[in-house]
Formats: sequence, C-alpha cells, structure tokens
Amino acid sequence: MYYVYVLQSEKSGEIYIGSTNDPKRRVSEHNVGSEKSTKKNCPWKIIYYEAYRTFRLARIRERKLKHYGKSLAMLKKRIGITI
Repeated sequence: MYYVYVLQSEKSGEIYIGSTNDPKRRVSEHNVGSEKSTKKNCPWKIIYYEAYRTFRLARIRERKLKHYGKSLAMLKKRIGITI
C-alpha cells in the first residue's frame, strides 16, 4: 500500500503533504530534520492519511492536494483545519 499523509507542525501549526509506502518511517525522517523542507518546523505529527493500491495513484492525489487549492481546502474542511 501507498499513503498520502498530512503532517502538522507542533511548533508552528503549518501543514505538510507527502506520500510514502511507510508512514512511520517517513514521519521519523521529518522529525529528525533530514528533510530540508520540514526541518525548521519540527516536531511533526501525522493528522491524516489516505491509502492507495499503487504508487501512481498516491502521487496523483498528492499533486492534486499540493497544486489545486480547492482539493486542499476540501480536505482541510473534512479534517477540521481552519485557515
């Protein structure tokens, strides 16, 4: 399985969207500061994820969330994040 996940910074409240086949490992990588894009807002907690059968489908969903504001706005509404 492949996952699209949403992380929230416990420091700033910022959210980050990514995809992986191992969510626990990936969150750990974000929290140790090995990722340049999330290093400054550690620690992170996973607040939402979706499972997909293929890597391709997970990446398509990740890109939609990152590049189409309406998709992200709908997801934020569903999981209770206010802007």
